[in-house]
Amino acid sequence: MIAVAIFFIILGILIKYGKLYFLIAGYNTMSKEEKAKVDVDGIATVFRNATFGMAFIMIIGYFAATWFANPEIENIAFYGALIVGIPYLLIRSNSKKYKIDK
Repeated sequence: MIAVAIFFIILGILIKYGKLYFLIAGYNTMSKEEKAKVDVDGIATVFRNATFGMAFIMIIGYFAATWFANPEIENIAFYGALIVGIPYLLIRSNSKKYKIDK
């Protein structure tokens, strides 16, 4: 669980600060004209925040499972983070907020 959380943190850092925008689904296949119409830095910020949020929930779930000696809490935190985080990421990054009108 902690390994997945660390992976999410590293992924968020790489996309936002390492400018590895090709990891953003669909961005790599866009033409230069389409890429110019997208605020990729804003989308990278959404990705960073979403992956950090999911990692935080997983880490809290891990420590709560350890504290209460109930491994089921860890599973609930993991799947809960994914079930909430992925749709948030998809809906937020595809919103009109990150489209540049030219």
